[in-house]
Amino acid sequence: MGTAQAMLSTRDRASAATPQAEFARNALYYMKLMREVEDRIERKLYRQGKILGGVYVGRGQEAIPVGAGLHAEPGDVLFPSHRDMALYFIRGVHPRQIFAQYMGRTGGLTRGRDGNMHMGDMKLNIVAIISAMAASVPVSVGAAMALRYKGTRNIAFNFFGDGATSRGDWHEGLNLAAVQKAPVVFVCNNNQYAYSTPLEKQMACANVADRAPGYGIPAEIVDGNDVAAVHEAVGRAAAHAREGLGPYLVECKTFRMTGHSAHDAADYVPKQLFDEWSGRDPIERWQNRAVAEGHLTRDDVRQMDEEIRREMDAAIAWAEASPYPDPADLTRNVYEER
Repeated sequence: MGTAQAMLSTRDRASAATPQAEFARNALYYMKLMREVEDRIERKLYRQGKILGGVYVGRGQEAIPVGAGLHAEPGDVLFPSHRDMALYFIRGVHPRQIFAQYMGRTGGLTRGRDGNMHMGDMKLNIVAIISAMAASVPVSVGAAMALRYKGTRNIAFNFFGDGATSRGDWHEGLNLAAVQKAPVVFVCNNNQYAYSTPLEKQMACANVADRAPGYGIPAEIVDGNDVAAVHEAVGRAAAHAREGLGPYLVECKTFRMTGHSAHDAADYVPKQLFDEWSGRDPIERWQNRAVAEGHLTRDDVRQMDEEIRREMDAAIAWAEASPYPDPADLTRNVYEER
């Protein structure tokens, strides 16, 4: 499971003897890691002028990529959105690579070719984010069909926001997946806003999940701020797809606890919504539950927080020491070399 495994192996894991305790630790760790990395990117490095361009984070939505991503097998193909940073960590991408990516350094996943979240790693079966919302949906269906043609039990996971479901390529992709019975799990990050457009102004049906039956696709709605609930729902969806029964959609109800991006103050969002959803913070909820159920102690949590902070300090230092790309390499990996 990447960096978490290495860090968790350094502490006493006697209390992690059961699968439930192991999940409790890993889920909390990845959610905390995602938030800390994104906080460093948005609230420090970006504001220090060390990161240029757009910065998009998933603050308040961490339970979705974590709950879903912990079901992914190595041969599965992941299509993250710009709110799903934890998927990279679950697959083994180190935070230092993420910081280097955002700062345009050669240590990033694009080796300094991009200074944003447009990153992937095909060795890890992570397909880079496509800026046009929903454009990755038909691509993920194609990947799922390829996995089936190869005779594997692997599946594709596609993540998108509620706004993406109002685009034509989303509907075309779902229809293709349904007709072809493609082994793909669609995960909707329904954070109530498509940039500045609230949900009720972009669709007349009450839920994104209501759109799936029109294509003959099973769907369910889950509390997107409950990592265990997301994990259980996506587990059902993944089993459905692996059994050759076709696609499945999981709508995760959550809220974007920030603007659309770092430059957006989100003044169009009523303050009471932020107040209401702050009490449903997925990290606080899971942390309290894990402690109450005896999977973690308060000391465990403090140690985890300290380790993550140290890891972030070291990762940023490494990224800043990573050089900028050499202009002589500009066309490398752009054109086929014969």
